[in-house]
Amino acid sequence: MELLHLTDPFISLAIILMVSKTFGYLFTKMNQPSAIGEIIGGMLVGVSFLNIIDIGESLYFLSELGVVLLLFLAGLETDIEEFKRVGGPAFLIAVGGVFVPFILGYFATLPFTHDTMKSLFLGGALTATSVSLTASVLMEMKKLRSKEGATILAAAVVDDVLGIVVLTVLVALNKTGHIEVERVLKLLVEIIIFFGVSIFVGMPFVQKLVKFSSKLDLPESTTAFALAIVMLFAFFAEEFKVASITGAYLAGLLLGQTDEARRINDKIVTIAYALPIPVFLVGIGIHTDIGIFYKAGLSTLALIAIYSIVAIFSKILGCGAGALAMNFKPKEALRIGIGMIPRMEVGLIMVNIARVSGVFDQNLFSIGVAMTILTTLITPSLLTWSFKMH
Repeated sequence: MELLHLTDPFISLAIILMVSKTFGYLFTKMNQPSAIGEIIGGMLVGVSFLNIIDIGESLYFLSELGVVLLLFLAGLETDIEEFKRVGGPAFLIAVGGVFVPFILGYFATLPFTHDTMKSLFLGGALTATSVSLTASVLMEMKKLRSKEGATILAAAVVDDVLGIVVLTVLVALNKTGHIEVERVLKLLVEIIIFFGVSIFVGMPFVQKLVKFSSKLDLPESTTAFALAIVMLFAFFAEEFKVASITGAYLAGLLLGQTDEARRINDKIVTIAYALPIPVFLVGIGIHTDIGIFYKAGLSTLALIAIYSIVAIFSKILGCGAGALAMNFKPKEALRIGIGMIPRMEVGLIMVNIARVSGVFDQNLFSIGVAMTILTTLITPSLLTWSFKMH
């Protein structure tokens, strides 16, 4: 019989699950979010330290599923009335959270790059918000249904759309040297169609499917249909150039209005936190290579520091200013800004597109990766601190 190696998905998954719950528990004992413990546990067994396991192709889908289910649960937990109430303010907050980071990112990096296109892409990467980690921390703190929690999630949906538009414009500028207005308008039409169909057609569709599933005399039929609905929304979101997590969040909002919402939530929580969410959180740590920092030269480290500081404070400034303008209290505005800091996989996608497009060399790509690492690691602690403020 062939011996199992640490590259074997079963062994890797076993280690990930044990690391997830052990480090998560240890950090809760230190009054820190379990999510940061899971990420640090992943760093210990990943490329930064022991380098004994990796998230290979066989586990990559589980990690992606963790993100999708995290946002689906956030949608289920969202108070729809509160969501409607903060929808208008969330739009202004998202606009501030996209354009302030973009402008500051461009001007802060230009003295280092001496290249307009490179600095435009560096600014563009700062527009992204990856709200999955924030959602995880807010759920853990029982703050997801708060005014700030609902606003962060609503703003993240708008941020996703605006970020895609910015990226589309930058890619077109790099390829052709000018903005293709027709392409941008087509993208906006596709996004509007997706949201329109999701809300007006999706609601009756979801209700009928849930009603049908409840009549099937089989174990967990409703849970299975709920998962199928999430996957469909995630798929169609990507087809309409919107992130899969946005589709999953919308599915959660719609299923949250059905009679089976509480039962679906309880079942999905069990499934998600037992398997895919731990893979996602530990996976962040596994892929976090802190070697970027000690291998870099002084000029690169200086750019990493400035870029990361701008990444953190530009979201607080941009989103916070929007929140203050919409009559949020200063501490509420601060919490919203902090909640929008993480770039994670969305930021990585943007810097990778810049690399593939030939705009970024390996050095600039590493700087973008370092920024996503720092914004990811700092957010849980900052978010916890902000909610403890009186």
